[in-house]
Amino acid sequence: MEPAAIPGVPEWVPEVLSERGVEELYPPQAAAVEAGVTQSENLVASVPTASGKTLIAELAITSRLADGTALYIVPLRALASEKRDTFADLEAYGIDVGVATGRYEESGAWLADCDLVVATSEKVDSLVRNDAPWIDDLSVVVADEVHLVDDGNRGPTLEVTLAKLRQRNPDLQTVALSATIGNAGELADWLDAALVDSEWRPIELQMGVHYGQSVHVEDGSQRELAVESGENQTAAIVRETIREDGSTLVFVNSRRNAEAAARRLAGTTGSELAPGERDRLETLAQEVRQVSDTDTSADLADALEDGAAFHHAGLASEHRAIVEDAFRERLCKAVVATPTLAAGVNTPARRVVVRDWQRYDGTAGGMVPLSVLEVHQMCGRAGRPGLDPYGEALLLASGHEELEELFDRYVWADPEPVRSKLAAEPALRMHVLATVASGFANSRATLLDFLDRTLYATQTPDRAQIERVTDDVIAYLERQDFLDRSDGLAATGLGHTVSRLYVDPMSAAVVLDGLRAADGEPSALGLYHLVARTPDMYELYLRSGEDETYTEELYEREAELLGPTPSEFGDQFEDWLSALKTARLLEDWAEECEESEITDRYDVGPGDLRGKVETSEWLLGAAESLATEAGLDCGPAIARARQRVADGVGAELLDLVGISEVGRKRARRLHDAGLESPADVREADPGVVLGALEGRRLTTETILENAGHPDPDLSEVEPVTPDGEAIESSDSGAETSAGAASDDRDTSEDQASLGEF
Repeated sequence: MEPAAIPGVPEWVPEVLSERGVEELYPPQAAAVEAGVTQSENLVASVPTASGKTLIAELAITSRLADGTALYIVPLRALASEKRDTFADLEAYGIDVGVATGRYEESGAWLADCDLVVATSEKVDSLVRNDAPWIDDLSVVVADEVHLVDDGNRGPTLEVTLAKLRQRNPDLQTVALSATIGNAGELADWLDAALVDSEWRPIELQMGVHYGQSVHVEDGSQRELAVESGENQTAAIVRETIREDGSTLVFVNSRRNAEAAARRLAGTTGSELAPGERDRLETLAQEVRQVSDTDTSADLADALEDGAAFHHAGLASEHRAIVEDAFRERLCKAVVATPTLAAGVNTPARRVVVRDWQRYDGTAGGMVPLSVLEVHQMCGRAGRPGLDPYGEALLLASGHEELEELFDRYVWADPEPVRSKLAAEPALRMHVLATVASGFANSRATLLDFLDRTLYATQTPDRAQIERVTDDVIAYLERQDFLDRSDGLAATGLGHTVSRLYVDPMSAAVVLDGLRAADGEPSALGLYHLVARTPDMYELYLRSGEDETYTEELYEREAELLGPTPSEFGDQFEDWLSALKTARLLEDWAEECEESEITDRYDVGPGDLRGKVETSEWLLGAAESLATEAGLDCGPAIARARQRVADGVGAELLDLVGISEVGRKRARRLHDAGLESPADVREADPGVVLGALEGRRLTTETILENAGHPDPDLSEVEPVTPDGEAIESSDSGAETSAGAASDDRDTSEDQASLGEF
């Protein structure tokens, strides 16, 4: 089908497709059009990665823009930014694209002016809870990677959110995009949708297993891929791929394995770099080092200089962006990643190597095989149209029996069916409260009727199990004073607040119990420990021997903790200690410890630290609102603790970091120079401020202006000490515009506000 033949889309759509080089639709795209995707029909498209799912979504979106707002739901924040870039060329035709991923307590009113909103499922759920009025104007919703309804953490939110949107907007067109799954028909039945189920790919993808000196391919053929002396299988594959002008994506089962494998592969990739590539890689490595002063950052930079990299959740977002961009440009030859990278981020590779097909599962008490769907998702990263003549995905076998097992388990196997995870109590307690608080149900009967709209109901006609779990959840929420059953089913004022704040009701209960138990004003550590105990915070694990260390610290600071300490012999004691370790990390950050010192001390990556800070700021903000709603007088103490962890500063610096462009390090320098408040900076001798900020003129002028100084011009000013003594000038004193930019980069570590470290 040619673009000009697509019905129901604006007349400029074929022009856009022509500019992208699309002369004819791929077969799955044509099948979607024939199924009515541009004529308001619901659709589930289950097709392989790189087979044009995004264009199917665009056709649906552009065909419905005249009828209302379009919503594109993604599973990850990183994907939201990526899709925003994908849709950028639509803006030339008057389509305003907005992205919403954070701050779950906001209504997102500004999004009402957007024609297309890209958001995570959690953000959409929060917008519904906060009664965003533009939700009523939706004409089409696209759910990308819809097979992730099978995920125990995020799946229920996507499932319930789609059910709510469809109930609230009866004429809403729903388009669900998925990798090839075993039960796409069930998803289509759930969404009252037509089904396009295809295995077509624009370029060939071959799966196989490397064993010995050969690649064994799924069609039964073999070809030589020799492992040289001193090499391992992964290095041999990477070496051959580079020599064929391709890149390799390697999946392993842990962060440590990813970092170790990248270090080893750097020896292979470094020897294969083309002239000029090393200079460009050294520039990127320097950018990596500027993101963070941690060992993780240094190790990544060292590997990247040689054309290799690792990618996992412990990296800062800036790290991941640099790696992904370098890999897309084929400048980085090999990336070793944990499975999270397979969840949709566009990282094309000539070859994919699934090195580790088992990973540790704490609930199972050992190593368990990855699912077929997960391995196929990884393999689908291999090969991209216009970049590769083919794609190849290889698992690695160390023996003949393993070779046969890998073919049977993964290469020749069909992906598992996806199953709803909604009936689990942790998911239901959050969504039951939100469903009632948002007005989708006002009695047990109407609540169960709403749940009948979910995938769970489609897959489980017997209501008995979900009724039992729902009744247990209702009883729990009533005990916590979040629901009132005196007249049907209604959220209390406290319940409305919990739903709006987007916290797990159990988190809210933990926080309220702790605040009510406070004897006097709670300390920052006590508050950090309190939020670290909630289900919404992932606690740090206790390493071998740390239980004794933190038990000792527990008894030294027990008076600061909010609530009774559980028995050392009980099941909850270790969680209490893990929360204390997490709280101590947050306290160290708020007491201005260096990022590198914290990451070393707690054995975490810079991304982990930033994630903990983000989560604690959010939970402390929620705690402040809950304290107000419950009539508790600890709000100011919570606000101070929240601001301290957000900015990474001692209490004495809180006023200074309120000046725009002043972060934790600049605030400390100003304070050490006797400038303890914005008023001090506003009234200070400009030379003293210049001296405190190490002679950086443009930075100092900006800060003086932001503080409201009457004369921020430094053209005739030299840096001086607080006593008026001249300070010897340095290179930084001759700061130019370029120097100012450099200063801004340097202080990305100085700034402690979220996303600006």
